[in-house]
Amino acid sequence: QEKLVESGGGLVQPGGSLRLSCAASGFTLDYYAIGWFRQAPGKEREGVSCITSSDGITYYADSVKGRSTISRDNAKNTVYLQMDSLKPEDTAVYYCATVLRCRSDSMGLGYSWGQGTQVTVSS
Repeated sequence: QEKLVESGGGLVQPGGSLRLSCAASGFTLDYYAIGWFRQAPGKEREGVSCITSSDGITYYADSVKGRSTISRDNAKNTVYLQMDSLKPEDTAVYYCATVLRCRSDSMGLGYSWGQGTQVTVSS
C-alpha cells in the first residue's frame, strides 16, 4: 500500500524548534515533488513549503520563510521540514503530500496525502 506518514509534531514553546518527517512506504519518493501543508482550526489548508524531486528547488510561504528549511533524503525515502522560531500562529495539523508543481515562487495542490501530525506552539 502506497502511503505517506508524517511524524515529529508535538507541543513546543514559542521560539522553539521541531523537525517534521514525511516518510513514504510502498513507493519511492525520488520521482515526486513533495509539499508540506498545514491546517489550523477554522482555517483553510495552506501550502507552506515544497521541494522538487531532482534539482532541489524549494518554495516557502511568506508565513514560514526564514524560519523553516525543507530537505529530502532519498536514501531514507523521507522529506523533512525543520521549523525554528516557532510562533503560536504556527499551531496546526501539518500534512505532507505529493504535489504536481513546485517552483521557487509557488506550489501546486497536493494529491496524495498523509494523515497529518499536530504541532502546537504554546507556553
